[in-house]
This record gives sequence, structure tokens and C-alpha cells, in this order.
Amino acid sequence: MMSLTAEEAFAAYEAVRPRLPSPVPPAPPTRHVATLAEIADEFDVFLLDAFGVLNIGETAIPGTAERIADLRAAGKSVSVVSNAASLPASDLLQKYRRLGYQFDLPDIVTSRTALAAAMNGHIIKRWGVMAPARSVFDDLGPLDMAALGDEARVFDEVDGFLLMGSAQWTPTRQALLEDALKTRPRPVLVANPDIVAPRESGFSQEPGFFAHQLADRVGVVPTFYGKPFPDVFDLALSRLGPIDKSRVVMIGDSLHTDILGAQTSGIRSALIANYGFFAGMNVENAIQRAGIIPDFVVDRP
Repeated sequence: MMSLTAEEAFAAYEAVRPRLPSPVPPAPPTRHVATLAEIADEFDVFLLDAFGVLNIGETAIPGTAERIADLRAAGKSVSVVSNAASLPASDLLQKYRRLGYQFDLPDIVTSRTALAAAMNGHIIKRWGVMAPARSVFDDLGPLDMAALGDEARVFDEVDGFLLMGSAQWTPTRQALLEDALKTRPRPVLVANPDIVAPRESGFSQEPGFFAHQLADRVGVVPTFYGKPFPDVFDLALSRLGPIDKSRVVMIGDSLHTDILGAQTSGIRSALIANYGFFAGMNVENAIQRAGIIPDFVVDRP
């Protein structure tokens, strides 16, 4: 799988802006703070992105587990809102616990969960699925699914496509998918709108990267579930019961998913500057270029 630089990843998001929600600038100027401790008194609910906030690849970000514990000790609600779609929430829970995060299953809301909630509205008989080998999708319901590999026949036979995880996706498979959709356009549902994810070295290409390629090359516009689209935020907020949205903040490392998604959903936003997407980059310059303005820039969780 090809790895992108931060500048290439930023440019890829900017190139697909017409398919993303429009930004809603916050009323006050952006405030720069060192850690979330400085804004803890202003919020009751903290929604955390995973990649770039909890972890980079398979490595926990130092100090984040302790920050979460402090927030909870102060009576704050802390949840994960992630575009991770390769694994069900139960598997993610085990991953986060291995990394030292003491979450429970209701604390984890993902784009995969948002997709599962929408699947009842589709009458597709058989889905072709982009996902790593041996993936399990019991949480999506009793669907007839076929793994998308290197056989053109499978691409031709299915009635729709689910883009879940791209860790084993290849240019050959992408070409088969594009050819199949050129021959017979069908629905494409994307459970992870991320174009990239920060890893230990560089950025990996995620399902959103290949979904936007489809739209550019074939003209089939996918349906996206997850940040920056509102469905996953609606799901996360619905689990909290009656809340004052002005007391909710989304913390993430990406302008085009976390911050834009928070604005679209009417909640506040905080951009992590020193980890994840913008580590080593000029954050203020990126904010100006994108025109997506967070309420806060935070050095580290």
C-alpha cells in the first residue's frame, strides 16, 4: 500500500472539497492551548478521534490515557468517534484497552456503526466488500457478502459495493472495481470516508481515497458514512441523552474530517497540532489554506 506525505494527504482532501460539507467558521477567534486540561471547565462532553489522538498506528500517544482519566474524574463524558471500519466496535475496544485506554463498548462510536444503522434501507441482494482477509461482519446484519479479491467475476456479479478497509487493496483490485462500475453502475457505500490515516511512517491510503477515485474516474458518487458527515455525530450524541451542544467538543487531528464534521454537527472543535496529521507542519498555514477554522488548536491531548 502506497504511503503519502502530509502535504500530499492535505492536497488530496482539498481536491475533493466539493463532495464534503461546507465549513462553518466559529464565532470567536481560534484559541491556542497546550492541553485539553486548559479547556476542561468549558465542556461536559469530549469526543475523541482515534488515529492522531489516541494512537499513531499501533502506538498509544503518551499522556492521553492519563488525560482521559483526569477528565472523567472531573465528571466529564469521554467517547471515541472514529472512522475505523475494518473492525467491529468490540474488537476496537480490545485494541484500545491493549493500548491502555479504559473504555467500555458504549463509549465507542464508529462510521461502521453508522453504516450498520443505515443498511436496513437498502434492498441490495449481494454486496461486494473491500476489507482485509478473514474480516467478520456479523454486526452489519444478515447480509449476503462476497470478498473483493482478484477475480473479475465477483465484481461483475454483486449488486453493490461496501468499502470497509483498504489495508490489502491493490491497484489491480481498484481497476477491477472501476471497470465493473463503468459496465454497470451500482451503489457504493463507504464505511470509512478517511482519505488517509497517520501511521508510524507516513500516511496510509484509506477507503475514502479509493472512493473519491471512483467518483473522479467513473462518475459513480459514493455514499459516505462517518466524519465529516453528520450521521456518526448524530449517533454519538444520541447515546448521551439530553445535552447542551455548546458544551460538547470534538478533538481530532484532521481539519477535513474531525473539525469540519464537528462544525457540520453544531458542536465545538479542537485540532491536535503536534500529533497525527499536522505533526511537523505549519498548522496555522493549513487552517488558512483550507478555510476550516477550529475553535481551539491544542498542542497535545
